This record gives sequence, C-alpha cells and structure tokens, in this order.
Amino acid sequence: MSIRLRLTLLYSAILALTLIAFSTILFITQTRVTFDAIENTLARQAQEVANLERRLPPRRSDDQPPATLPGRWSQMRNSDGSVLARTVDLSDTVLPLSDAGLRAVRNGSPWIEAAHVEGDPLLIYSQPVEAPGRGVRIIQVASPIAEREQSLNTLGLILVVGDSLVILAAFAIGWVLAGLALEPIHRITQTAQAIGAERNLSRRVEHTGPNDEIGQLATTLNGMLTELESAYRQVEQALQAQRRFVADASHELRTPLTTIRGNIELLRRDPPIDAKERSDVLSDANDEVQRLIRLVNQLLILARADTGRPLRRDPVEIKPLVEDVCRQMRLIAPHRTILCDAPLEATVLGDPDALKQVLLILLDNALVHTPPNATVSLTTAAADQRVAMSIRDTGPGILPNLLPHIFERFYRGDTSRTGGGMGLGLAIAKELVHAQQGTLTVESQMKKGSVFTVTMPQAS
Repeated sequence: MSIRLRLTLLYSAILALTLIAFSTILFITQTRVTFDAIENTLARQAQEVANLERRLPPRRSDDQPPATLPGRWSQMRNSDGSVLARTVDLSDTVLPLSDAGLRAVRNGSPWIEAAHVEGDPLLIYSQPVEAPGRGVRIIQVASPIAEREQSLNTLGLILVVGDSLVILAAFAIGWVLAGLALEPIHRITQTAQAIGAERNLSRRVEHTGPNDEIGQLATTLNGMLTELESAYRQVEQALQAQRRFVADASHELRTPLTTIRGNIELLRRDPPIDAKERSDVLSDANDEVQRLIRLVNQLLILARADTGRPLRRDPVEIKPLVEDVCRQMRLIAPHRTILCDAPLEATVLGDPDALKQVLLILLDNALVHTPPNATVSLTTAAADQRVAMSIRDTGPGILPNLLPHIFERFYRGDTSRTGGGMGLGLAIAKELVHAQQGTLTVESQMKKGSVFTVTMPQAS
C-alpha cells in the first residue's frame, strides 16, 4: 500500500469518525429536544386538566364524573386504573397505561410513555391529581408524534447521506492533495533512480520549494551524492594510478629483461663465445641488473606516493641539509663543479629524508644535462614564510612545448631527457614535494639552462 493511499485513508477515517460522532450527537440532541418539548407541552396540558378537576365542587366518591373532558387527547382514570372520562376527539379510544406507569402514578410520580393507538404513535403523559372529596385521579394527556418521528427520520437520513458524500469528497480531495504533497518526493525518487541507472554522480536533486522536511531530504541526498562522487573519484584516481603504475612498470621492465635474456642466450651458445665477448656480455647483464634494481626502487617510491599517505612534517634545518647534499653529490661526481652558496639559517616543515632525496634527484638531473666543464649551483632564499631551494644548470635548456611534460612518469624529451635515465626522477621529486605540501617548479631558456625550485613552508 502506497504512502499516498495510506495518508488518504487516514485523513478519510479521521474525518469519518468526526462526522459520525458529530451527526450522532446532533441527532440525539435533536431527538431529546423534540421529545422534551412535547413532554413539556403535555405536562402543561395535564396541569390545566388537573387544575380544572381541583376547582370542581366536592361530591361523593360514588358520584359519576362527567363522561367527557374539555380539551383534546385527554383522559381521566380512577386510582385503580379504570377510565372515568375522556375528551370528545378520543371517542371510544382508550389511552393505554402500562402496569409500571400505574404503579408510578399511584406513588405520586408523573409517567410518560410511547404507545401505538389504532396504528398511530402517541406520546402519553400520565399525572396523578388529588381531587377534593374524590380521592386520587389520573390525568392522561397524549400527543401524536408521527410527524416528529418522520422529521427525525428525515434528519437521520440527511445526516447519513450527507456524511457519506462528504467522506467520499474528502477521500477524493485528500487523494489529490496527498499526490500534490508527495510529488516532490516522487521527483526525488525518479532523480535517484536516474542517477543510479546512469551512474551520473554529478547530477543533483532539484528542489525549489521551502526548506521543510522534503527540502531537508533533498539537501541531505545532495550531500550524500557529493560524498559519493568524491569517494568515486578517489577510487577512480586510485584505479587509474594503479593501471598507470602497472603499465609503466611493464613497459620499463620489458627492455632490461629482454636484454638480460638475450645475454643469457649468448652465454649458453654452443660453441661458446670468446672470453672478451663473454666479459662484455656479463658486464652488460650486470648493468641491466643494476638498472632493474634502480627502476624497482623508484617504482616502489612512486607506489608509496600513490597511496596518498602524507609524509612527516618535522622542523628541518636548511643549512645542514644543503651541506650534506652537496657533500654527497661531490663524492658521487668528484670531477664536476657543484656550487652551494652559503645556505640559509632557516627551518622548514617537511621530511628530512624525502627532502634530501628530492635535492639529490634534482642535482643529478642537472649534472646529466650540463656539459662536464659547466657549473651546477644550489642556492637558498626565504620570502613570505616560505623557503626556496633552487638548482640551476647551464645546459641546453628545455623546449617550451616539453616543459608541461617533464614531470610525467617515464617521459623523455629529445632535449630534456637524454642519457640513460628512465624518466622517473623528476616524477618522484614532484610526488615527494607535493606529499610535503610544497611546490616544485621549473624555468628554462634555450641555450642558457634551467632552474628547478623547491618551495617549502617555513617553520614558525
């Protein structure tokens, strides 16, 4: 059963109970008022007859009273219940008096009862009266009530028919109003179904009405859709990163593995190759194995970065960090000129190991792209609560159309990526800096060199 039908039935049931209660009270009240008025009229008539009887002169109890009484629909009985006189309009008709009524009147209480006399319904009022010298007499006064009963029956029929029509009309109106009230919920349901069918989480529930319960429902659903869309995007990004990682790893691992397999086939050749060629093959295989080790290590770094786990953000002193990086690079490349200007006495928020790795990657990249007799420099500067560490080379520079791609994984440009690199160094540096809430930018001029700048928030 739908909510619309339940609401309509509930409204109709409440209205029906209200109308039935009201109609019942009205009918009972009207019946009581009608018969009270008749009873009061009969009581007055009976009192008039009683007063007339009291004004008559005393006579012996065995005297016969007159056979007729003045007025209409009146009758007099003796205390034993025998009829003594009646009005002319009654003719031979006797107004009945039940045994219970006779006992009540003998005890001095008036009695009223309804009876059918010759097919006509009558309301009969009986009252005792003490007649001087004649003992107790019973005055009975009657009134036809057929018209009154017909009027009450008509009123009851009108109430029943009217209530039925009102309930039916209320059901129809309630059905329409419930439909109008539930229409926004119906639209919300259709929109939710469409979103589920289309898998379009960017769509929102439209509601232009007041901020009532339905408006709050629409707002809540939109908030849930926003959260779902964000979660779905995060899942999609994670899946894309995973697919990209697998594709990149497969692409890069294929070349050294193919080379190693070829070298193994050479070593297994029969007749065997000469000693010098065998030495060259082993050396080549060793180089490829070392390349695989470096590649796997770099892929692991990228995999950890893709998980979205933030790096530590501890205070890191710039001066000892830069001095240590420069010392280590000079040991790695003793024949190259590496200038490290007096480092800043400043502290940044970051991971010391990650920052060191970033600077080593950028310095190694600068050495690769700088002629052997040229200089690579590392400088530091502070401004606006941030510290910048810049690595400058004097190489050939990077073409403008290649600048947007140099931080992409496994990307090698004709000018920016030469030598034996695998295209992961700058991508790793970018991920590590981003994980520490820093920035990594590059500026380059052809034939003048490039400047990579790492900017980190300064510790307060």
